[in-house]
Amino acid sequence: MLFRLNPDNINSQTVDQIVKLLQNGGVIIYPTDTVYALGADITKQNAFERICRLKGIKPDKSNFSFVCSDLSHLSQYAKPISNSIFRVMKKALPGPYTFILEANSNVPKLLKQTKKTVGIRVPDNAICKAIIEQLGNPLISTSLHDNSDDILEYFSDPEVIYQQYQKQVDAVVDGGFGNIYTSTVIDCSNDEPIVIREGLGDLNVLN
Repeated sequence: MLFRLNPDNINSQTVDQIVKLLQNGGVIIYPTDTVYALGADITKQNAFERICRLKGIKPDKSNFSFVCSDLSHLSQYAKPISNSIFRVMKKALPGPYTFILEANSNVPKLLKQTKKTVGIRVPDNAICKAIIEQLGNPLISTSLHDNSDDILEYFSDPEVIYQQYQKQVDAVVDGGFGNIYTSTVIDCSNDEPIVIREGLGDLNVLN
């Protein structure tokens, strides 16, 4: 199923349809402020396992992000953070960053693994935000890239994504052309933030 949404004028009925799919354990491909991503309702274990199969990875070896509409869900999945780390996150988000934080006990229960950290994303994308706000839960998510090439390439054309994945996911959300660059990943699981992947996000947020 292909849903088209205009980020400047989001159709609430279309969002409702997408959310119902997610609530029923569906897997979607959707736009973020960086690359298109695979996503599912964080409370649906079977959907998470479907994404792992689609990506060809084991659930206990996976590195998924929790994609939120804002920072209100932080305490549900991460251990308490310092004021300095919170200030950095407030400055950076919403935006093209993934923050690696110490996971609390809810995360292993969700993913059925001994996970010590969790990646938190709050994309600056109106479509993504509308879906998550309507759903009421974060999405468990991972970037969509082309596995057919030795070079890691990210899909940007939603029509091409739909042609390739329409039989493997429940819906593709077309929000226009995506980016080909991923988020900047900042590890904040220790005292000092460490950049472990430089992407779209400006590193000046750390200053």
